[in-house]
Amino acid sequence: MSRPRLATDAQLLEGTSRAISRVGPARLTLADVAAEVGVAPATLLQRFGSKRGLLLALASGAVDSVHACFDAVRAAHPSPLDALLAAATEMTRHVHTPEEMANHLAFLQIDLSDPDFYRLMLENSKRILAGYQALIAEAVEAAELAPCDTARLARAVAAIAGGSLIAWAVHREGTAERWVRDDLATLLGPYRMIPKAQIRNPKPSKSKVSVERRAKRD
Repeated sequence: MSRPRLATDAQLLEGTSRAISRVGPARLTLADVAAEVGVAPATLLQRFGSKRGLLLALASGAVDSVHACFDAVRAAHPSPLDALLAAATEMTRHVHTPEEMANHLAFLQIDLSDPDFYRLMLENSKRILAGYQALIAEAVEAAELAPCDTARLARAVAAIAGGSLIAWAVHREGTAERWVRDDLATLLGPYRMIPKAQIRNPKPSKSKVSVERRAKRD
């Protein structure tokens, strides 16, 4: 009989994230994660030492994945502005209910109160801000956004991405992604550039079209 295939660390951490979405970090047990992934709790103890070690590995993995996430989003979107919107709404693809949002916010409490978790959260935040700023700079270069203070706008995008998601959990209208995208549209609207093609060939107004039609009939 062949030996069962062992789960990779990445699979264990993905299972941990799913379990946290369901029960939150405080109520999470190694048994919850083990059941999620299909391994014995002893496997988690061997790999991570404890529940705290598992959660720290999850937080560390989130930091390590930031650059890869931005690279993937950029590769999937020819437009840097579209890539920015996709990156800023990435979290909404992992939150489907207000209850899941509450469980993720519970992890934030740990991040802010525990020095080891805080160090990782701060580095994660810095990398995300840098990713937003790089995409904003590209959008300015591509004439999709007007010249601006890219660092300040990146901070505003980050604030909307997180704050708007919480607001969606409160109001519970539509999907989380649609709610956050609407708020990002409000933020970025004044910075959007009008494509030169539209400037050269402006769409005629209804009144002008009516005058031209009457002239042709006459």
